[in-house]
Amino acid sequence: MHHVPFFYPLDGVGDWNRAYGPRGFYQYQCVLPPATALDGLRDLLDIIRRRREGSFLAVLKTFGDHEPPGMLSFARPGTTLALDFANRGERTLRLFDDLDAVVRTAGGALNPSKDARMPGEMFRAAFPAWEAFRRFMDPGFSSSFWRRVTGGQGDPD
Repeated sequence: MHHVPFFYPLDGVGDWNRAYGPRGFYQYQCVLPPATALDGLRDLLDIIRRRREGSFLAVLKTFGDHEPPGMLSFARPGTTLALDFANRGERTLRLFDDLDAVVRTAGGALNPSKDARMPGEMFRAAFPAWEAFRRFMDPGFSSSFWRRVTGGQGDPD
């Protein structure tokens, strides 16, 4: 099999994103450490079930045992779950707040590359090297994501 349809199966479905409606969707992706992954996944799925939410697309993977070399790498030992949710405004954001609580309790992290609303305290707890990373930033670089997750503390000197 060629790698493109393997890695990008939705590209074979025309206008797949319209399934989520005119407001679009969010992707919620977290990683949970091996010791807490099973209970954490059960709790996440239970919250989603109780809220009568669902996802057209779900991806569950186990990351390997290697610590990533990147200072802000999302990949780390554990299990990652990615789910797409229709954007239903505050209802969806409240769901994410409850899912975040499970991820925090489990010692997990959210994927910043898929983020549209991650709380700053979650980013700072899950990516403790964020302060050391600042010294590598171009002072001309500006990002609303960075300002949001660092609480304005993260601008390069």
